Amino acid sequence: MSIKADYDCIVIGAGIQGSFTAYHLAKKNKKTLLLEQFVLPHSRGSSHGQTRIIRKAYDQDFYARMMEECYQLWSQLEREADNVKLYRQTGLLVMGPEKRHEFQAMKTTLESLRVPTVHLSREEFSQHIPNVNLADGDGAMVDTTAGVLFADRALKAVQGQFHKLGGVIKDGQKVTDIEPGPVVTVSTSSDVYRAKSLVITAGAWATTLLSKVGLQLPLEVMRINVCYWKEKVPGSYHVERRFPCFLQVGSKEGEHHIYGLPSNEYPGLIKVCYHMGSKTTPDERDKQTDTSDIDILQRYLARCFPGLDPVPAVVESCLYTMTPDSNFVLDCHPTYSNVVIGAGFSGHGFKLGPVVGKLLSELSLGEVPSYDLSPFRMARFQAHRKAAL
Repeated sequence: MSIKADYDCIVIGAGIQGSFTAYHLAKKNKKTLLLEQFVLPHSRGSSHGQTRIIRKAYDQDFYARMMEECYQLWSQLEREADNVKLYRQTGLLVMGPEKRHEFQAMKTTLESLRVPTVHLSREEFSQHIPNVNLADGDGAMVDTTAGVLFADRALKAVQGQFHKLGGVIKDGQKVTDIEPGPVVTVSTSSDVYRAKSLVITAGAWATTLLSKVGLQLPLEVMRINVCYWKEKVPGSYHVERRFPCFLQVGSKEGEHHIYGLPSNEYPGLIKVCYHMGSKTTPDERDKQTDTSDIDILQRYLARCFPGLDPVPAVVESCLYTMTPDSNFVLDCHPTYSNVVIGAGFSGHGFKLGPVVGKLLSELSLGEVPSYDLSPFRMARFQAHRKAAL
């Protein structure tokens, strides 16, 4: 196949991270190609679905600091995309054992960044949060700035703006080969392209793509059951009744977070999920039938959410690509500095897409990154491996 075109940068993977990377490059007048293996829009990866939680409540302050700019960039995208509504402020109710490190660290982060936060005593909780039982020993606080991101709408908006800025999107083109060098050559199922730099944001397919440039990272793909539960009394947990998003930081049912969003996308159904799933591969996800996460949710909801039918009414699926420490990979290839990797978003990357895209675009252009990238460098995995030997 002959070379189709030369670009300043090629971005592989049109999920939220790749799309924002391409958008930031196009804003800098770089000739950019965004490649996607599936026909858009699709529901095979990690960026589909109607909603995500947006929050500053993090136990690591570096994410909370990045979120300050993310809110600004999400608002900017809303304005650029003809005032499309991408975010709804609902607040985020954080519950968890008061002595647990993560709960205390979230509290400290919110206080240090002066995020408007309401701390609820047990009496205040029962007054202000109906139809939820706060577990013994659990504390509760509300990040009032948090809310719901409209995910499908957001992905469509950023891709639309990239296109308006002169960016090129080619979907239905699976990458078959990558030849790194001063000029990177990318072959797809139908064409060949060249660019001065390459950004790989391939989500659950990252391992396959990274092997083509000689990299191996400790990434694990998980299939997550995205569950919707029926309100016994319609509207009890509805967004219009000011029911917030929530995050349960550890519970007696399971060690991982449980998170939920108010009923809105499906009438009479509230979205509640367990922040972990079963190991799979991206092409085999529909063969994964483990429901142990649903069992945990059923027990938790029966105990803490008496207004819900504790049997899921709808179960969809999503993929998480996990790193060992649940922090992202944002880095340059150790040999080819013009090959940039964004991977391992570990089920909490969507909200951070605007800043992640900005950082990956900066790396691809050889610019000084806007944030300290030491928590996201690949070298940390080698360090852990040496420590274990």
